Amino acid sequence: MLCKKVELCNFRNAENEVIEFDNGINVLHGENAQGKTNLLEAIYYVSLGKSFRTTHDTEIIRFGEEYASVSLDYESAGREQNITMRMSSNTKQRKVVTHNGVKITKLSELVGSFRAVLFSPDHLQMIKDGPSLRRNYMDVAISQIRPMYLHSLQKYNKILLNRNKLIKNAEEDRATFDATIDFWSAQLAHEAAIISKARAEYVARSGEIIADFYKRMCARGEIDETPEFIYAGSAKQDAELYFDIETTEKNFLRLLTDFHEREIAAGATLYGTHKDDILINLNGKNTRLYSSQGQQRSLALAMKLAEGEICKMDCGEYPVFLFDDVFSELDSGRRKNLLREITDRQVIITSCENDMDLSVPYRRIEVSKGKYKS
Repeated sequence: MLCKKVELCNFRNAENEVIEFDNGINVLHGENAQGKTNLLEAIYYVSLGKSFRTTHDTEIIRFGEEYASVSLDYESAGREQNITMRMSSNTKQRKVVTHNGVKITKLSELVGSFRAVLFSPDHLQMIKDGPSLRRNYMDVAISQIRPMYLHSLQKYNKILLNRNKLIKNAEEDRATFDATIDFWSAQLAHEAAIISKARAEYVARSGEIIADFYKRMCARGEIDETPEFIYAGSAKQDAELYFDIETTEKNFLRLLTDFHEREIAAGATLYGTHKDDILINLNGKNTRLYSSQGQQRSLALAMKLAEGEICKMDCGEYPVFLFDDVFSELDSGRRKNLLREITDRQVIITSCENDMDLSVPYRRIEVSKGKYKS
């Protein structure tokens, strides 16, 4: 997978820009607030159909303009392809997406076409912050290699929204709640079982790969540490049972049926994959409680490198790696170790450093006020 060229029109602070990339390491250099991260955002947007910085597409549109567009030329399996996305402030046609000239109507039809792995400073918090970041890590990684997973995830979220509305209105309209809650619970349990199986498989599969990358990424004093990744599903069952969809669905349905009064008191659905987590240990100790900043950085890097490795195993080629201001967060040893791991794949890096010694050839693209110049 190679990102060949990106064309931006009214995207953030870029008016009309065309940026071409080399097959290896590309460095976007410039001061803060000039547009480096904006370009990574545009590439990521094409990959997943959404921004990693905002949930509102209108914020992407250049101030004073009515629309923004991104056109990305890429190569996959030796074939030249294109994805174009146009975002409008017009509420009747907010987003128009085409893949090789064919209009895409569903996000699940797009995801997995152009694959990218993003690593930003926020991802360093995956280890120690709340479970939502770790759930998002699983969802993004799995969706790009299994588009049908995204379909289940979207269905789950819609069902959850309807079930939560029913619960919130239960005290005022108990008759409707009693008549329809089983319908929504059964649907939610079904999708939850599918999602749980995919997540459990991904965590089990990636654990050894992450551990290997961790040992290569970490500082000398951390070499003897062994990371462990455990899928903490929310069906209240043993970990190996998540591989059995039928059993998991039954257990979810039991939880969603037996605790109605507790959910009504809470005003929300208390059981389901929106409560999942990944437990991360180092030598048996929970990293949320005992890990240092250096250990967190090495683990987060290892998780992202493993995401790319699994993508290559399943899809036959590496995704494009997007690193947003990551080197400023790393000491010289971890920076050197990271560079050793990424020299054989395409990487696009943002940096404010004037003299960036990578010890490997790279293409430098200067960024200033929304303009890009090689």
